[in-house]
Amino acid sequence: MNAGSAAQDTASTPHAGPVRVVIAKPGLDGHDRGAKVIARALRDAGIEVIYTGLHQTPAQVVDTAIQEDADFIGLSILSGAHLTLFTEVLRLLGERDATDIVVFGGGIIPTEDADQLRAIGVAEVFGPGTPTMAVVDFVRTRSVRQD
Repeated sequence: MNAGSAAQDTASTPHAGPVRVVIAKPGLDGHDRGAKVIARALRDAGIEVIYTGLHQTPAQVVDTAIQEDADFIGLSILSGAHLTLFTEVLRLLGERDATDIVVFGGGIIPTEDADQLRAIGVAEVFGPGTPTMAVVDFVRTRSVRQD
């Protein structure tokens, strides 16, 4: 548990450096093309990206974000489990005293569910066809780090 405490301290310490975004594919969804496109767009914009790969649990996503001192978690979900997965990630961030990590996401998420996700604390939900620059601009606008 000591490693978790150290990670909490690191996550809440402001510092300069590149913006760091964890892009994750939680759950059983095996389609990651959109996540990889967003990861590439963010990298091309000078943002540091940690891509976790497929089939991550919410706990693994949160652990990675804290260990990597991420500013953002971007979840890509096509499986229909978005309400459950986003809610669990937000809960775990609260448990770990890491609510300063901004959570956003995208995928096949109905408008009414996207509104519900925003209401529980998801900063933004990007649907199919969203230009990659919209995600880059969102991250740049919400970032507190100085490059």
